[in-house]
Amino acid sequence: MPRAPRNVPRTPPAARSNAHPPRHHHAFLLLLLFPFLPPLLSPGACLPRGKRMPVMAPPRSGDGRRRRLLLLLCCCCLLAFPCHGAFNNVSRTHRAVPRSFVGTYGINYGRIADNLPAPEDVVRLLKLARIRNVKIYDAEHKVLDAFRGSGLNLVVAIPNGLVKDMAADPAKAMDWVNENVQPYYPATRIVGVTVGNEVLGGQDPGLAEALYGAVVNVHGALSALRLAGKIEVSTPHSEAVFANSYPPSACVFKPDLMPYLGPLLDFFSKTGAPFYVNAYPFLAYMSDPEHIDINYALAKPNAGIVDPKTGLHYDSMFEAQVDAAYFALEAAGYHRTEVRVAETGWASAGDATEAGAGMENAVTYNRNLRKRLFLRKGTPHRPDKVVKAYIFALFNENLKPGPTSERHYGLFKPDGSVSIDLGFKGLVPSSAPPPPSLMPFKIDLEAGDGLYSTWLRFFHVH
Repeated sequence: MPRAPRNVPRTPPAARSNAHPPRHHHAFLLLLLFPFLPPLLSPGACLPRGKRMPVMAPPRSGDGRRRRLLLLLCCCCLLAFPCHGAFNNVSRTHRAVPRSFVGTYGINYGRIADNLPAPEDVVRLLKLARIRNVKIYDAEHKVLDAFRGSGLNLVVAIPNGLVKDMAADPAKAMDWVNENVQPYYPATRIVGVTVGNEVLGGQDPGLAEALYGAVVNVHGALSALRLAGKIEVSTPHSEAVFANSYPPSACVFKPDLMPYLGPLLDFFSKTGAPFYVNAYPFLAYMSDPEHIDINYALAKPNAGIVDPKTGLHYDSMFEAQVDAAYFALEAAGYHRTEVRVAETGWASAGDATEAGAGMENAVTYNRNLRKRLFLRKGTPHRPDKVVKAYIFALFNENLKPGPTSERHYGLFKPDGSVSIDLGFKGLVPSSAPPPPSLMPFKIDLEAGDGLYSTWLRFFHVH
């Protein structure tokens, strides 16, 4: 969840279950081909047609019989020692992860409030807004029941308070999965489990030390239930894991966190899970408004920055933050790991000391980000990797502690009406002013098993 950053730039393949890897019965195929193979073993079988060796004498029957017996013996050996074991080892080391994200746009559904709509109404709201990827911060059964049969992708979470128990005892991880995942899947489309949130870089070294063990045990519990190939296990990080982030190409992980982060990155490189980061240009701007161009933070037209090492140009802090994470991963040796944004947003209200907080900036940032995500493009450094992000947040949450901004990130108000107007429909009419200008155009969005076309409204920002 949003919090003051500790490190701020000064300027602007198909899923496959690991429980049942495909077996390649080559011996069975050889037996099927047995009647056709003996002629291929003749001395002239490898020569082109018309250039076969002349038959100088009739073949001896003993030679042909011996060749057939040798081939039969080879087939029997293959049946006794099938070759799929080697493939199993490879699949376990480089297994594909489930398709945990549809399209590029998702939302965080936080519930630290006492006035939110019922989960069933939230599902209706998400469908009205055509938001198909949803992340929650626990595994509340009322929410899991409401999402049953909805077709929406849902990521559930193990709170920080349970991480140490999960790490200490694999049985605790199995109990949690048996209680919060197995009874609901697949009717509730649970596509991921996040273990903790922003654990590394925090104030609890014991929690950081336990994170890897908890991740491994949760993944092991899913494997035991044959769900590890269908449900992704991950953990989101804050910007506090980076030693520096400007320029993007200089970004590296903090050395003191690598004893905890290194094993996690190794594990996720084997499971194929992305590196999740919470990226907030708003928090970066708020911490240093004198040196950061507000237009750069909001992705409005601006001169941008040029990375002096790579020569890459950035006119959006969001893209610079994503690329900084890619550079940190590459510096640590993880060139193939995808970066995915677990949280990003802009507060629509704040205290007098919270520079940049306000409705106009919140609309501008979220509008520009939504437009950018729907273009399905990568970043300057990784143009081949389409950026995917969960927006923070679905609702304003009135019980969140901290400064005023913490309670004003929601795209919707607690009654289901629109708060930050992006063109979404609410559960009730909104009193928010209409956007200043609209530009409709047609775009293809992925939905489940295919593509559907829908008219979306994006906004000009001046």
